[in-house]
Amino acid sequence: MKRSTTKTAHSVLIFWIAAGWVGYCLLPWYMVEDGFWSFHWLVDGYPFDDDYAPAAFLLAQGKKLWLAPMVLALALPLLALGRPKSDPLHARILILSGAFGFAWLIAQGFGIGIRGFNFDWLTALFGELGDRQFGMGYGAMICASSFLFLLTQGIAARGAVNGDVFVVSAIGGVITIVTAFVFFPIARMLFAAFVTEDGAYSVAVFFSKFFDDRLWGLGCLWGAKCGAAWNSLVLAVLVGLLTTALGLCFALVVTRSGFRYKRALRALTVLPIITPPFVIGLALILLFGLSGSVTRFIAELFGTQPTRWLYGMPGILIAQTLAFTPIAFLVLIGVVEGVSPSMEEAAQTLRANRWQTFRTVSLPLMRPGLANAFLLGFIESMADFGNPLVLGGNFDVLSTEIFFAIVGAQYDQGRAAVLAMVLLFFTLSAFYAQRAWLGKKSYTTVTGKGDSGVHPLMPKGLSIPVAVIALGWALFTVVIYAMIAYGSVVELWGVNNTLTFKHYVTAFSVRLDAEGIRWTGAAWDSFWTTITIAAIAAPLTAAVGLVTAYLLTRQNFAGKNAFEFGTMLSFAIPGTVIGVSYILAFNVPPIEITGTGVILVVSFIFRNMPVGVRAGIASMSQLDRSLDESSLTLGANSWQTFRRIILPLLRPAILAALVYSFVRAMTAISAVIFLVSAEYDMATSYIIGRVENNDYGLAIAYSTTLIFVMLAAVGLLQLLVGRVRIGRRTVHETETSP
Repeated sequence: MKRSTTKTAHSVLIFWIAAGWVGYCLLPWYMVEDGFWSFHWLVDGYPFDDDYAPAAFLLAQGKKLWLAPMVLALALPLLALGRPKSDPLHARILILSGAFGFAWLIAQGFGIGIRGFNFDWLTALFGELGDRQFGMGYGAMICASSFLFLLTQGIAARGAVNGDVFVVSAIGGVITIVTAFVFFPIARMLFAAFVTEDGAYSVAVFFSKFFDDRLWGLGCLWGAKCGAAWNSLVLAVLVGLLTTALGLCFALVVTRSGFRYKRALRALTVLPIITPPFVIGLALILLFGLSGSVTRFIAELFGTQPTRWLYGMPGILIAQTLAFTPIAFLVLIGVVEGVSPSMEEAAQTLRANRWQTFRTVSLPLMRPGLANAFLLGFIESMADFGNPLVLGGNFDVLSTEIFFAIVGAQYDQGRAAVLAMVLLFFTLSAFYAQRAWLGKKSYTTVTGKGDSGVHPLMPKGLSIPVAVIALGWALFTVVIYAMIAYGSVVELWGVNNTLTFKHYVTAFSVRLDAEGIRWTGAAWDSFWTTITIAAIAAPLTAAVGLVTAYLLTRQNFAGKNAFEFGTMLSFAIPGTVIGVSYILAFNVPPIEITGTGVILVVSFIFRNMPVGVRAGIASMSQLDRSLDESSLTLGANSWQTFRRIILPLLRPAILAALVYSFVRAMTAISAVIFLVSAEYDMATSYIIGRVENNDYGLAIAYSTTLIFVMLAAVGLLQLLVGRVRIGRRTVHETETSP
């Protein structure tokens, strides 16, 4: 078996050496003009055209001479092929070649750009370059992967993590992609805040933008406007408090009351999660806008003039509370159910009444859930872009200010970076405040001991107001979604309420002719692009998340805590910040993917990856380590154990990560609005464009279609997860077995 493992490791080494040479000699080194998914270059001048030429062909023509040192890094590993893994020279060769090749590729990628040298000191040292290079393409990507995994194989050969090649390679791969697509964009954004108009760096420029009155002004105290930072902070705190309170009310009604229609109440929580984030804002306009049905009814009833009260903080607050309360409910329902009934029964045994038990036992044990629910509401409010854009009016918030700084007439990347830094500071501060509030107290209530107790009902003084609030809000949510459906089938809301399917026909008309099906609707291009991007991003998100979860739950290695923090950082970063940082980082070489479908896929992967990580950790924590140990004892390596033993037992977690990633990619807007292009337009950005043109009917019809698509995806998830079964003997089988 040891010989088989050695043979496998030898085959992997040969594969990565061959991959490096293929990337260097056969694949286009730079990004092809038609995009990552296009292969038109195969019949368009390849390999002699400079735009499509591999590195080896460029060197043969005496061009791009800075690519030559990588030949040495590719040739050196050949010396390791004839040496046993136990030979110290084997590891040294792989580490040297991999580290040198990877470091050189990064150095030349950042050092040389579309205008020659990127740094003045390089120009002073070597003179004007007289040449340039563009973003890395297939060849550079494959070569970089080859160098990285040659390095990790060398590190494994030195005995790191028990010499496990798969584990060391997985750690190296995750660290590299998180560094490239999370840490690097954030760092690039931070530096952009200090850049002057002539490209120099200045602290004074940063402070002038940071202390701008439009950001920190307190004019609202005397009748003027407050700065966007204060507006966002106050709004986020209010949304966090309201969503947490409402989520707790829903959770208590479901778990601590005799309410009969608990399933319907749970089902209602799904709708806002699978709804594009600005759709609720549109429905509120249909109800309470200047021409809204409720506004007109009240104006006619009392003979008053309709007002625009909805536009501003009140409208955004209502929309965000509607949108994010279900998230708080999903967090709190598990926490409320997880409180041990035995503890509550013990309090009642000691003569505590229901109210005292709830206040002194149940509620304190819910603190982690309350803190997490508030944190999610706070972050979601900070990151929300669609509702403030639709309902904001003159109420400026950071997310929309960042958007206008990038796409508006001012085009001030430095201001956008400063605003994004403030937004990031608020969200990270909320994380640390949450941890400080929870402290180091233990909130464990579920142990290995049996607990067959029953949760007590809420005290009567609490149950009535909680039920009224929860059911009233649920009814309001139903009305909102009824308005969404109705608004999609009327001619022009508030003006001509004639029923019509015109908006659906305009968006999704189909025609059959001699050439086959023709998608003639205006929304089909963005719809199919969204489906394609989401379908590509979802499995990659699940894969990265589950591999990361495996490393965190099953492996021990140096820097594990920092590794976990890095993989979870993107959860704390609002989508608006992700969008701005990606524009600043990936608009120029070496990774030049702005305007392509790749940047959308990448943003979804790293925005949603923490969910896959958490789902994987939760599921893997329930799998006994003896399963892994048995597999390894029988001669399987870590990769075979992960693929054949662990993954089949993680089907629910895999499906949950897949569908969540798919749904979020379909409905995301805060990061997407910065990253879409004419060729790759997403559904949410298309809908926002219709809203800006006051084409509410088409926008709502498209949104309604997306809701049904998401419901179908969630239904498919429930169907597939429902069929997953782990074979266990029943009690009856145990009793009757010989």
